[in-house]
Amino acid sequence: MTPSRDEAWALLSEWTQSDSLRKHALAVEAAVRGYARTYGENEDDWGIVALLHDFDYERYPTAADHPFRGCEELRQRGYPEWVMRAILSHASYSGVPRESLLEKTLFACDEMAGFVTAAALVRPTKSVLDLEAPSVIKRMKDKAFARAVPREDIHKGAAELGLPLDEHITNIIRFLRERAGELGLRGTL
Repeated sequence: MTPSRDEAWALLSEWTQSDSLRKHALAVEAAVRGYARTYGENEDDWGIVALLHDFDYERYPTAADHPFRGCEELRQRGYPEWVMRAILSHASYSGVPRESLLEKTLFACDEMAGFVTAAALVRPTKSVLDLEAPSVIKRMKDKAFARAVPREDIHKGAAELGLPLDEHITNIIRFLRERAGELGLRGTL
């Protein structure tokens, strides 16, 4: 049985002090939940995976440890194996290939949610509510903007979902708009 969202949030909050990393987890959760609805999947189960995908990153930021140490903790707490598998598969270096729709969705939403958040925060309004896909695509071409976000992962994520990049970006924007206030993305609108 999958633990509740409240239990997952408590674990995230215990292991992650950074407000920006918590907001990233919430943004990825919003995006993955949006796709779960789109695909007719279990929104709560998918949301918990997204919420916890980086919960160990603050304690274990290296590729040698993240997300492996977090998955060890989840296993000790009785999380189902499919949760750990999805979390492991979001890190291409883990050796766990993305096979399920959840795994592909988590990977596709992780970097894209972060990039859309960054694109919204540099707007004059600091809002996702007036952000559109062409603006995000333009930002992607600027290698200095959100330099740490690998563009190839963004393209690969959309391709693994079988979506054109602009459609995937539009979906992420729409899903983040649903929780703009909680994500700090309402801005001045």
